[in-house]
Order: sequence, then structure tokens, then C-alpha cells
Amino acid sequence: MSGVVLSNVVKRFGEVEVIRGVDLTVDHGEFCVFVGPSGCGKSTLLRMVAGLEATTSGTVRIGSRDVTHADPSDRGVAMVFQTYALYPHMTVAENMGFGLKMTGHPRQEIAAKVAEAARILKLEPLLQRKPKALSGGQRQRVAIGRAIVRGPDVFLFDEPLSNLDAELRVEMRVEIARLHREIGATMIYVTHDQVEAMTLADKIVVLRAGRIEQVGKPLDLYHDPDNRFVAGFIGSPSMNFVAARRLDGGLLAAPGVAGEPVPGPEVAAPSGDVVLGIRPQHVQIVAGDTHRVDMIEALGGVSYIHLVAPSGEKLVAEQHQDATARAGDRVAVRFDPSKAFLFTADAAGRRLR
Repeated sequence: MSGVVLSNVVKRFGEVEVIRGVDLTVDHGEFCVFVGPSGCGKSTLLRMVAGLEATTSGTVRIGSRDVTHADPSDRGVAMVFQTYALYPHMTVAENMGFGLKMTGHPRQEIAAKVAEAARILKLEPLLQRKPKALSGGQRQRVAIGRAIVRGPDVFLFDEPLSNLDAELRVEMRVEIARLHREIGATMIYVTHDQVEAMTLADKIVVLRAGRIEQVGKPLDLYHDPDNRFVAGFIGSPSMNFVAARRLDGGLLAAPGVAGEPVPGPEVAAPSGDVVLGIRPQHVQIVAGDTHRVDMIEALGGVSYIHLVAPSGEKLVAEQHQDATARAGDRVAVRFDPSKAFLFTADAAGRRLR
């Protein structure tokens, strides 16, 4: 079994603590994605698993082994970086087999493993090409193939698609998902792109400022976020947040979306200031003159209507049709309270349930 267990892991650079007591279990064969904004510590945490960053305190286990202080070469991991890092003077086959060649594996064994990796990644026609004759997506597949031939216990991916254009990113997401299904290995993947996280992951780890905010399956995080940060980070476009006040009798005063108090989500929370969260697909545009249309993103199958409320707060409404409103128009909005969320109004933004 080759799962990964992090126990109270801390990383400091001098006096600066960038990873703050992380506890996490990645099960054998699981595809786990670390996601979060730039500077949240996701790449540092991945490099600690790889052994490329020393662990200040805590333990890192891979399978049954404590590898906290083991060399990267002794951890049974293979890492795919954002940059392809291919040797320009070597062929695809030579690049993929170079690691095994350096560790003294027999030539016949190397050839067999390279051939198998090429079959999995559909690289057979390209084995004799040099990297300069490959597209960006093909180069990234070669980098992944180089990891496959090593037969690691755990694959680590550090934002491997960020250098590719939009079409290639979609193509490579499909390739990586298919690869995981075929070889069934444990994979940990770092990205700042929550769409990649949602489409690839068995488990998502949402990080902020070196701490784990929430861990769960993609749709569990989407439908049941623990706090305002997770609710806003998971989902595209982001959830709308407006200031509100919970009144006696379960009514909600939310000037950003309603001119008068409306029924709020059913939660066990006292009266007082809260933040109302509504996803764009649950905001409906109706006749009225309370909100100004600021901008429209017409994407063909879907349109995103950007609105400004009387309070100055901004909202996005999603329409699965061509938008009839135009920038500068006046409209009104309504929402389904059963689809809304309530959060505390303080900095923690804790979900009210």
C-alpha cells in the first residue's frame, strides 16, 4: 500500500511559518488535489512530500515507511514539474529512460518500460523525435512518461498544465484522468485552478495561508462548504456574497438582493449580521429597476450578467440562454432561499447550518 500520511507537518523559513501543522491522509490509489490561491503553501507541501523541502517538524509517511528525513531518491516518488525539463539532445525514448539508465538498469528492461509508458501515453510514433519537434502537450506527456517508467509508489504533479494553452489544458486533463484510471497509482496534484481540481480529484484539499480549510470530494465541497473562503474558491464563477441581517422569525434583510425582508435559509442561528451566499446559477433576473447591468459575458451556451446592487455590492447571474439585457439596463433579481448559504460576518466566515 502506498498512501501518504502527513502528521502535524510544519515548515518554517527562518521565522516565517509557511506550513502550519497540517494533518492529512491520502489513501492508496487516490487522486488528491491541493488547491488554493498563490502563496497558500500548496507547492511547498508537495515538495515536502517529495523531499525537496526539509520538514521543520512533524512526520511524512509513504506506505508503511517514515520518510520525513529520507532522500528524495529513497522515497519512491516521481515528480512532474511545471516546466518539462527535457534534455534537448536526447530523443523522446532516451529522455524517458534516462533515469533508469543512470541507476544501472539493463538496456532491455529500460526499453520494455519505455515502450509500456509510450503505449499508455500514446507516444509510440514520437519515440525517435527530439523535444524541439514536439508540441507543448507532447512534451508534457514525455515528462509524465519519464515518471511512469520509474514505477513510483506516488506520483507528484506541480501545476503541470499551467504552461499550456486552454485547449491543450483540457486535452491533458483528460489524459491525466485516463492515466490514473489505467495505472491506479496514488497521485497528488497541485493547481491554483479550481476547474482542474473539480474535474480530476477524488479528494480536494483546500489550503489558505499554510493551513487546510477543508478536505472532501469535489461536489461535497461545492454543495457543503465549511466557510466563506471555500464557498468562494470552489465553483466558477465564484459565489456571490452580500451583507445581510437575520431577523426574528427567520426573515432575512439583504438589500443587495431584495428590497424588503425575505425568507432566509433554514439555519439554527440567532438574529444578527450575517453574509448571504448565492451561486450565480441561483440568481434570477426579473423585471424591475433595482439593479444596474454592469457587463455581460456572452459565451454562447451560457451568459454571465454582472450586476450592481443599490448598496453598491456586485452580483453575477448565470443564464443558459442569450442575454436580453444590455449594459446600463435596470433589472431586479430574486433567489431561492433553499439554495442559499449563510456565513458569519466576521473574518472567519464560518458557515451557519
